[in-house]
Amino acid sequence: MVRAAGATVYSPELLAARYGSRPFKVALRAAEVLSKLASFGVKVLLDERKGESSERRRARAVELRTILTRLGPTFVKIGQGLSTRPDLCPAEYLEELAELQDSLPTFPDEEAFACIERELGFALDSIYSTISPSPIAAASLGQVYKARLKYSGKLVAVKVQRPGIEDAIGLDFYLLRGLGFLINKYIDIVTSDVVALMDEFARRVFQELNYVQEGQNARRFKKLYADKQDVLVPDIFWDYTSAKVLTMEWIEGVKLNQQAVIESQGLKVLDLVNIGIQCSLRQLLEYGYFHADPHPGNILATPEGKLAFLDFGMMSETPEDARVAIIGHVVHLVNRDYEAMARDYYALDFLEPDVDVSPIVPALKNFFDDALNATVSELNFKTIVDGLGAVLYQYPFNVPAYYALILRSLTVLEGLALYADPDFKVLAASYPYFAKRLLTDPNPYLRDALIELLFKDGRFRWNRLENLLVQGRQDREFAAKDALQPVLKLLLGPDGEELRVLVVKEAVRVTEAITIGTLIDSYNAAPAFLKPLISSGNPAGPFKFSEAEQEQMMDLRDQVFRVWGLLRSSNNFDPSLLQPIVQVLQEPEARVLGSRVAGGVTQRLAARLLQQLLRT
Repeated sequence: MVRAAGATVYSPELLAARYGSRPFKVALRAAEVLSKLASFGVKVLLDERKGESSERRRARAVELRTILTRLGPTFVKIGQGLSTRPDLCPAEYLEELAELQDSLPTFPDEEAFACIERELGFALDSIYSTISPSPIAAASLGQVYKARLKYSGKLVAVKVQRPGIEDAIGLDFYLLRGLGFLINKYIDIVTSDVVALMDEFARRVFQELNYVQEGQNARRFKKLYADKQDVLVPDIFWDYTSAKVLTMEWIEGVKLNQQAVIESQGLKVLDLVNIGIQCSLRQLLEYGYFHADPHPGNILATPEGKLAFLDFGMMSETPEDARVAIIGHVVHLVNRDYEAMARDYYALDFLEPDVDVSPIVPALKNFFDDALNATVSELNFKTIVDGLGAVLYQYPFNVPAYYALILRSLTVLEGLALYADPDFKVLAASYPYFAKRLLTDPNPYLRDALIELLFKDGRFRWNRLENLLVQGRQDREFAAKDALQPVLKLLLGPDGEELRVLVVKEAVRVTEAITIGTLIDSYNAAPAFLKPLISSGNPAGPFKFSEAEQEQMMDLRDQVFRVWGLLRSSNNFDPSLLQPIVQVLQEPEARVLGSRVAGGVTQRLAARLLQQLLRT
């Protein structure tokens, strides 16, 4: 912490004071950026007009990579984001921009070694018994050496910060912030506060310049997420870490976009991407602390099949209210409850409380009714982002900075998956996690979302419960006993009367279906010579139900039995685990509920008997 005392901290006021009095330097940098990007854009347009875009694409991709590299770290980070989006960039661009992840130009080794000695206060040979003579990787903010610690013999990665980088990115963000002011003032279709988004991005990048902070981020990330057997986070060696030098455990691995190499080791890219998605969902929606820069250079596949996370400079947090609101938003999307979806934007901090959401509902309906022609799981993340983006532009939304980083994180993961499978859908891969959270989380908001999902239009949807159980069981942490608790507690609580009415009705339907279904099965299984006696000679059988009625009851009974089978066959299921539920059912409220169900069943069966007699 003493070594990090002088680390640079982002401050718009500091940038204004530093560069506001240097207009010539600012103008030169602006002219450099605009001229290089505009020149590249003109060349691409000319290629299109001449019909030469395909044959010139590789050359243009190399040119863009070179331009972004020469423009410096800020634009390198933009290129890194594009390098993981095969749905936005042609393959040639993806391959070239991927070089920006860890194959950037290096700075002199003598400067790097001098920085290590200056920052740590020791001679290089007293710290490391060996250190690579040149970097094994060079990123936007620094370069990495492979070394062996002298005192322990452990292999480590030593990251050294580029000299003069604070001034380079500071000037760029001063320019980008000025551009944000112009966009806010003159471009009406952009309703978000662009300056606030720029400030948040700049704050994160400046945090990356403090390697002690990055080490603390890694320690916190490891504590939260490396408890899973398939996630690996390197240890930090604090005695050899400062604001500009970071020493961490060496991890052997392959970048996720190197599909051929990964598969040659007997691993599958999609399995690793799924690990990344499940871990990211825990980051975004469970603990709220997430890795905001997961490009392929920062995520490795280890030979053991684990997913190793590196580079913890850019992290962010999701507010607690937003975490549950996002899950609820998915439920409302499944239900096509667009009014509830619009109200979710208050909890997500997209809208001020005094904004009327009624005009937003038709826009959501128009987009999602078209997009949901099949199922929610078949939507890809980009489709949702693009569609919601069109809605955001039309109404007074203010996109919070954390949401922009969530989009970045998920779009990068989807981009990695698309390398291996062009039809991959992030939402489909996310369903097991969402199902587990809905079924087991005691949070009142999620509990109510589950009830809303299952009791749509006042009728219990057994097929949805079955689907949730099928999906939830795919999550390793799913426990069947927990799936029964949150709703049951509400059912028997003082606020559960509305739910009790629905449950009584459904319990009567289920009991009737099981009873009559069992009778029908018994009749069908009876010997042929007994059937005329049982049915009084009626060839249609003893029951005076229509074929549709019988089919509905049998379907309901079968759904109930399938749900019970899913619960019983869940991992670690043991009837003794349901003891807490038995205890709850012994409470007076439960006995009253049971009496209401018994009374309803008696009335229903009596009505059925009378109906049979009248039909006869």
